[in-house]
Parts: sequence; structure tokens; C-alpha cells
Amino acid sequence: MSKSYSIAEARNNLAAIVHELEVTDGIELTRRGTPVAVLISKQEYDRLQPQKASFWQAYKNYAKQVNLAELDMEPSEIFGGLRDRTSGRKITL
Repeated sequence: MSKSYSIAEARNNLAAIVHELEVTDGIELTRRGTPVAVLISKQEYDRLQPQKASFWQAYKNYAKQVNLAELDMEPSEIFGGLRDRTSGRKITL
């Protein structure tokens, strides 16, 4: 962390700290001299978040890594029993 502020200082200088976050890795917040939190920019937060793939994209990535033919498995064998094909309950209006 390049800079550190007490919580009281951060409360009084929030706007300036937010501007500083745009050019800084992060800012540490302290309580009585002890680090208790870290502020980071939205850009850094987004970078740290895991990228969520759709189910289909995750399956395609898996298929690239694992040779399904070598495992002698068909997609219908893997996913065939996942969906309940029975009709739903009757609803009377």
C-alpha cells in the first residue's frame, strides 16, 4: 500500500482519497494505528473478481481440456438425466 489513513482522516477527506485511488494501487485504513481495511479502485476490484462463464462456455472450456472421446463419454450420458421430464402438477383455476 502506498498510503495509509486513519478512519477519522478518511472520513474527513473522502473525496480526495477517492481521487487518489484512481492513480494508486490501494489505500490502507487504520484504527488506532492498526490496519483494519483496504480501499481499492473500481478498476482494481473488477480485475480481482473471477470471470464467470456461461454454462455452455464452461462446458466448451472443459471439453478443450479433457478429451471426451478418450473417456468414452457422450454429452447425453453426462447431462441426460439432469432434467425432470415428468409433467408438472395440475393447477385448477
